[in-house]
Amino acid sequence: MTINQKIIPHLWFNNNAEEAVNHYVSLFANSRITNIARYGDAGPGPKGGVMSIGFILNGQEFAAINGGPQFHHTAASSLLIWCDTQAEIDELYGKLLAGGGTEQACGWVQDRFGPVWQVNYKRMPDMIGSGEGEASTRVMKAMMTMKKIDVKKLEDAYAGR
Repeated sequence: MTINQKIIPHLWFNNNAEEAVNHYVSLFANSRITNIARYGDAGPGPKGGVMSIGFILNGQEFAAINGGPQFHHTAASSLLIWCDTQAEIDELYGKLLAGGGTEQACGWVQDRFGPVWQVNYKRMPDMIGSGEGEASTRVMKAMMTMKKIDVKKLEDAYAGR
């Protein structure tokens, strides 16, 4: 296995890493599983079961492990997706919610496997950090009322409409 990226996000699962990773690679172009390590006779998981998986999402390397029930995902660590369009937000948000995910405020979604994702508009950092105080405040206020991000409402708030 060749390691190309110095820092790799690593996701911990109880026993469904393979199912989660298969779902994630289906969501993004330029994504694939790069390697799977399985438990052997020494365990601690069942022999032949998935221990860890290397994978790529949209060109970025990730890793996942079936580490057991000790740790759980929280919003303290999330995966941020910058989207160009409302259609992209709608698609990814919906696919991350599918099968038991939960909506959270401001474009955040906890998927059915546990990880938390932020599905947000690519222009958001420019709108909020524009230095245009009133426009930035309007955008923040608008976003705080949303679960799924609404690009038109953000653009309207920024423009003062």
